[in-house]
Amino acid sequence: MSTANQQLAIVTGASSGVGLHATRALIDKGWRVVMACRDLEKAQAAAQSLDLPVGAFEIAHLDLGSLGSVRAFHAGFRASGRGLDALVCNAATYLPQLKAPMRSPEGYEISVATNYLGHFLLANLMLEDLQKSPAPRLVTLGTVTANSEEFGGKVPIPAPADLGDFMGFLDGFKAPIAMIDGKPFKPGKAYKDSKLCCMMMSRELHTRFHASTGIVFSTLYPGCVADTPLFRNAPVLFQRIFPWFQKNITKGYVSQPLSGVRVAEVVADPDFAQSGVHWSWGNRQQAGRAAFAQNLSAKATDAQRSRQLWELSADLVGV
Repeated sequence: MSTANQQLAIVTGASSGVGLHATRALIDKGWRVVMACRDLEKAQAAAQSLDLPVGAFEIAHLDLGSLGSVRAFHAGFRASGRGLDALVCNAATYLPQLKAPMRSPEGYEISVATNYLGHFLLANLMLEDLQKSPAPRLVTLGTVTANSEEFGGKVPIPAPADLGDFMGFLDGFKAPIAMIDGKPFKPGKAYKDSKLCCMMMSRELHTRFHASTGIVFSTLYPGCVADTPLFRNAPVLFQRIFPWFQKNITKGYVSQPLSGVRVAEVVADPDFAQSGVHWSWGNRQQAGRAAFAQNLSAKATDAQRSRQLWELSADLVGV
């Protein structure tokens, strides 16, 4: 297939884990992929490790923790004049052992800045590019730990995802504020909160833009990818025990290659053309089980709160 006829996807955080294997799976479907990554050398080594075919991918710098980097990435893509068929908001950082918050260049807590605010800005900037495609999709990675409709979202370690009354965002979200709800810093909860925001963002994108643009907005939870590099900053004992626990006790374990295949399906396959859906394969994995539309919690589906989150986020990122 010629490059001119290939569908093009941007995958954030494609240098490891789910994003890397989603890149592999999309290429296997005949797509070309822009691997949008913070560490270009790491991304190149990752591409070589999977023997990704030369010409089927390219690597571009994107640090989602920096709003300036997001704008520069988009400006570079827009200047190329190319069409865009899918944006996959995958990149995430998880820093559960932090004692004090790290900050983005804009002064925002780094987990929320990287996992949510950077993707919020990127999605807004890319809408015009996407809507030129005949069948555009914007796919966002969610997580069971941010969905209290499921057991994994009820686990109170360190606390369930909860954005409160958005007091942290209302007060500017800069030091000493580090949590969206304005309460004391909990790094593990900051990750959960950021992913809840991502799922709310996708639903609000659907509400605001699906009818007028034709873009399909969806989220997915591919299953528990317990050995993903996302957990590289977790305690070493956790990194050893967690995959075993998911494989043998909960039966929720999903390999990195399978997670990538599932992301690629949501991006490319006709069965996933419904907008406003959160796709799941269930918490307990069953061979051959088809994906289904998973209910999200009241926290994620409250339309008024989603609008408020959108407006506050737009102020923080300057759109």
